Amino acid sequence: MRLLYTLAWWLALPLVLARLWLRGRQEPGYRQHWGERLGFYARQSRSPMPTLWLHAVSVGETRAAEPLVDALLAQWPDCRIVLTHMTPTGRATGKALFAKHGARLVQSYLPYDTGAMPASFLRHFAPRICILMETEVWPNLVHQCNRYKVPVVLANARLSQRSLGKAQRLGKLIADAARGITLVAAQTQDDADRVRQLGVQDVVVTGSIKFDVVVPGAALATGALLRSAIGSRPVLLCASTREGEEPLILDAWLRASLPANALLLIVPRHPQRFDEVEKVIAAHGLAVQRRSGLGQDGVVAAGTQVLLGDSMGEMFAYYAACDCAFVGGSLLPLGGQNLIEPAALGKPVLIGPHTFNFALVTEQAIAAGGAALVADADALMAQGAALLQDPAELASMGQKALAFANQHRGATPRTVAAIKPLLA
Repeated sequence: MRLLYTLAWWLALPLVLARLWLRGRQEPGYRQHWGERLGFYARQSRSPMPTLWLHAVSVGETRAAEPLVDALLAQWPDCRIVLTHMTPTGRATGKALFAKHGARLVQSYLPYDTGAMPASFLRHFAPRICILMETEVWPNLVHQCNRYKVPVVLANARLSQRSLGKAQRLGKLIADAARGITLVAAQTQDDADRVRQLGVQDVVVTGSIKFDVVVPGAALATGALLRSAIGSRPVLLCASTREGEEPLILDAWLRASLPANALLLIVPRHPQRFDEVEKVIAAHGLAVQRRSGLGQDGVVAAGTQVLLGDSMGEMFAYYAACDCAFVGGSLLPLGGQNLIEPAALGKPVLIGPHTFNFALVTEQAIAAGGAALVADADALMAQGAALLQDPAELASMGQKALAFANQHRGATPRTVAAIKPLLA
């Protein structure tokens, strides 16, 4: 089965590269570092520092990995980390987050899963361990790690029932890869049970590393400046929105009974959609300003109805600047996004009905009183309007969100403790 999978990769490679080039029209980063994606590296002497390898696909996984990266480098001070990504935005986020570690952290793209390319990566970097964040399992990558005696760890792992069904339909291909994983550190007991159904032998429950994220002081300072630019207007943030959600949100905003001076702050999840979302806002007849175009005075105009967050790496700042936050990807059946970040900043959280990627944490946040489930965009605006006009309830819900986030910290040291025996 794996041979057919490998053949399919080689046959598809020209189309994959063509798609990469086309995506580069909107995101130039996709046209850079192609050699790394193909397993080609400049000749250089091997690093004298032992190497730990951590893979974080894109922005969300990279930000979630920050506590683990810091803990690994503190636990093994003679080691360095090779941090791999699949997207330019993930790489840019990693560069910003981990510049503090200097030469102890290097970045690369993950090579395509052809077999030969992951093998080339392993020979070049010679990692002592492979740590994959959340749900990234590549059959040839796992096979090559097994071949080169590199333990494979799936950290902060989550697996929804839907994803389990998809994996099981792939049969022996995924079953063999699962058996090749040395250790899984799962977020919840349900995740652990589903991972075991794939055939992984060693599974521990550590909790979610995302609860351990430390809000950077610089992000709080940026958020304070943005809030100053907005002024005293009540702000409803719609964060990490996905395609198809913005029209629903804007239609509901126009129908809602909100405070007259309320500001809607929309931050799309994917940067290539910034221009598209601006056009959608304008088509609704709403006055829009972009975060990148506030001007020298940095002031959000009094007549602005929608502020478009068109910057990367500032999500904490946007959360800090708002009064109430809706977490996108949940109005449509897309699985939702991480609600821990706004909770960690003490912001009331609203979330739509489609949260299968974050089911348990959503249920826990709602039970704690720090989050509320909304059935659709109109319910989102009704709940948002009620909170923005009730300072006491807004503050109470925010305090409960913060208490919820603080209660679940500690996954990072548990994950490091589980990894330790593999690096003895």
